[in-house]
Amino acid sequence: MPLRRILLADADAFYVAVARALDPEGAGRAALLIVGGSRESRGVVCSASYETRKFGVRSAMPIARALRLCPDAMCVPVPMKACGEKSAEIRKVLQLFTPIVEGASIDEWYLDMSGTEGVYHHEPLAATAERIRAGVLQATGLTLSIGGGTNKLIAKMAAARAKPDGVVIVEPGLEDTFLRSCTLAEIPLVGPKLQAWLAARGLIAVEDVFSYDVAMLRQRAGLSAREATWLWNRVHGADEAGVAHREVNRGLSRDETFATDLNLDEDIERELLRLVTRAAADLRDAGLTARTVAVRLRDWDFRTRGAQRTLPEPVVSDRAILRVAHELLATLRKARRVPARLVGVKLTGLAPPRTDDQFALFTTATPEETERDRGLARAIDRVRGRFGTKSIMPGGIVEERR
Repeated sequence: MPLRRILLADADAFYVAVARALDPEGAGRAALLIVGGSRESRGVVCSASYETRKFGVRSAMPIARALRLCPDAMCVPVPMKACGEKSAEIRKVLQLFTPIVEGASIDEWYLDMSGTEGVYHHEPLAATAERIRAGVLQATGLTLSIGGGTNKLIAKMAAARAKPDGVVIVEPGLEDTFLRSCTLAEIPLVGPKLQAWLAARGLIAVEDVFSYDVAMLRQRAGLSAREATWLWNRVHGADEAGVAHREVNRGLSRDETFATDLNLDEDIERELLRLVTRAAADLRDAGLTARTVAVRLRDWDFRTRGAQRTLPEPVVSDRAILRVAHELLATLRKARRVPARLVGVKLTGLAPPRTDDQFALFTTATPEETERDRGLARAIDRVRGRFGTKSIMPGGIVEERR
């Protein structure tokens, strides 16, 4: 069977780059740029410029903490509509190089280059990757980092090594050498809590566990059989998933990984309320509606579960989205009530209102969303626009101690 040739193209600091492109003469031009909210926001960092990352600012970090690390940073809201448009532009360019492109997220795409060797006169895959980067830069003004290898996992890890604005290709047969040069933290989905658990047992680098079989790894790391098997496969770069010829399911998602697993339903519900509030506000800010609501849980043992529901009509209000999300969460918790390390909400089936008037969507009530729901959402947005995002918050969200 011929070896696969997979690339992962990752747009560099995508949200920051789009924000800068929208305002090249103003705030978006600032080097110290954080995308995800305002200085008064209690949200999280969606994307941070590489300049702010030198201060320790990272994606998913609370805005308040990011500003403590980098007080001079400039915060701007997420330009969701522009990001969606720019993502589509990049995808069109990528499809000029191979017919099989899979959107992994709004700013990541897998490309299956298998069988295209003759098209590019058998040039090295790294040279083809540079062609792709040049094409995207010329067409969109944005830079990509590209990683490549014989499967999607290796390609993704190589892309992380290539950042920012570079190319790293792991040649066939050199996968073990590449993996042994990595830390366990560089393996996708090996999150901070698992990293800390392994580090406490002296396991920090891939090299520390590479020679173990599953039984030895389970004993050495104190993991369950399922966890040890999963980690062994990741450490050895095992990934049989193919590149699917599909567009990413365009959506707006917000999630939170907890420093300490949450066990009580009311604690998880409070976090869900916080996430829905952010997601619904961003949805309206982008001038969009959503028809599908999804909730995701990652349990203490890394098992990830999800549920979703598609509504007959699009919705925009916090109450309508929260009602569905709450029911989905209750279903997931009833099926398996164990401590949760992550909760997330995703809105898909996004589309503009049915008329050119953004507020025309408030004219017709539906069983899922009443005129009162929409009017209240509109009023809340006006208050926040005038007095800041923290000026009015749901009563179920407890103000964090500073």
